[in-house]
Amino acid sequence: MTAATTATPRARIVHADSRAPQVLDAAARLFCRQGYAGTTMREIAAEVGMLPGSLYCHFATKDELLAAVYARGVERICDAVEVALGRHEDPWRRIEAACVAHLEAILRDDDDARVVVRVRPGDVPAVERALVAQRDRYESLWTALVDALPLPPRTDRRALRLMLLGALNWSQTWYRPGGAASPRQLARRFVALLGRGLHEAPQAAGR
Repeated sequence: MTAATTATPRARIVHADSRAPQVLDAAARLFCRQGYAGTTMREIAAEVGMLPGSLYCHFATKDELLAAVYARGVERICDAVEVALGRHEDPWRRIEAACVAHLEAILRDDDDARVVVRVRPGDVPAVERALVAQRDRYESLWTALVDALPLPPRTDRRALRLMLLGALNWSQTWYRPGGAASPRQLARRFVALLGRGLHEAPQAAGR
């Protein structure tokens, strides 16, 4: 992540008045509820109880506001995963811990984290590069985790990483709180299935 990709949104957050966090909370909430395209700056202002003109004093555009919400969401997920990783040294335990932390972050009541999964950078061209840089920063953690796994020599580790993250993120579509398995249990099952499948069928691994 470069300073250029996030300097504008983060600088506004630091120097704006105490209502800036409320604006971010409201924007994230509405982006999750109505979708990014379906949310207007006027609605965000109303959610916070301020005039639309006052909102523009903090964020010049809705795209800039999204970039700030997205950055906050990535930071929260990264922090959760890094804390979880600090408790383990074994590669399989580490990736399991990362999966648990990731699922708990995107499935709990955290709108910022959900925005990171639900909004695709390509859908917002004005800030696409900034969002991609944020996403790549987070995915670099997973590249290192997957590279550390003791896997069959011809395993396509990039495909494995993309498949695992895709499965974790898709859980937002089908997961229901109070179901048969908690996010922690689901994450552990994912990793158990992954490890067993790779070791039982190494001949199926890609180049």
